[in-house]
Amino acid sequence: MPIQVTIPTPLRNLTGGKDTVDAAGATVGEIIADLDKNYPGLKTRLCDESGKIRRFVNFYINGEDIRFMQDQETLVKENDEVSIVPAIAGG
Repeated sequence: MPIQVTIPTPLRNLTGGKDTVDAAGATVGEIIADLDKNYPGLKTRLCDESGKIRRFVNFYINGEDIRFMQDQETLVKENDEVSIVPAIAGG
């Protein structure tokens, strides 16, 4: 069953303007790979050259930051809400 992923406004140009898309995978890392397969270029915006999620990109599963879970190895299951949220800088 596909997982629904909320896409932030700055990345919607890569998803044809869609604010939510379906992705397949058992972990966040697999979700990212599937997103990139279906929406080429998305992974380079989300991950650095080593494949790690960029510092200014946050992933949440059901409102929980994956950095406080198992990061890209965090398990995702059907009906989980996955959100990609760019970090906001400012003062």
